[in-house]
Amino acid sequence: MANLSVNINKIATLRNSRGGNNPDLVKVALDCERFGAEGITVHPRPDERHIRYQDVFDLKAVIATEFNIEGNCKEQKFVDLVLANKPAQVTLVPDTEGQITSNHGWDTIKHKDYLKEMVQLFQAQGIRVSIFVDPVEEMVKAAAESGTDRIELYTEYYARHFHQDPEQAIKPYIAAAKIANTLGLGINAGHDLDLQNLKYFAANIPGLLEVSIGHALISDALYLGLENTIQMYLRQLQN
Repeated sequence: MANLSVNINKIATLRNSRGGNNPDLVKVALDCERFGAEGITVHPRPDERHIRYQDVFDLKAVIATEFNIEGNCKEQKFVDLVLANKPAQVTLVPDTEGQITSNHGWDTIKHKDYLKEMVQLFQAQGIRVSIFVDPVEEMVKAAAESGTDRIELYTEYYARHFHQDPEQAIKPYIAAAKIANTLGLGINAGHDLDLQNLKYFAANIPGLLEVSIGHALISDALYLGLENTIQMYLRQLQN
């Protein structure tokens, strides 16, 4: 059964919209753990429009499960933040400045030497590294050559095509996962996974270790309640 890491960016967005500390981001993270989440994910961006840099320090001090920090390692402030906090995992995402949300994986062929350097930097501090990639076999192979511990499959394509044809939508992800397994890479996944498409994905991706889910889970929680929603997502991951 793959682990569920809850991305709490949307909680921070809500808090920031009014100022103050309501909802309390740290309390929500601890409640997510208490309700069954096996990890907490944050994705700080330079404008701090949701997760603030101080949030990362506050969360690191209290989180008992896996702490995963996502972001663009080309931003020195992000690199410094990760090294200062030493989370269980850093996920390297090729965001551009002002980007609303992540929308593509790394070109691991073009940036292989750079990624190798960053992987070594984080691993030297005992931080597991995951590289955000599209479900393209060549990109998975090049990611492995960087020395990364894991890849995170970018699942927007799967989610967008799931309702039309689940079998075709997941096909490139199965192929990418098989290559990753052969190369000894751990497999994470994330982006637009939800209660409708998660179970099929988890059941068909060999070696899936972790999914990171934020927007859909928090949106569902508005109707279903946070504790109930986390339990519902966990059930989708059961074999």
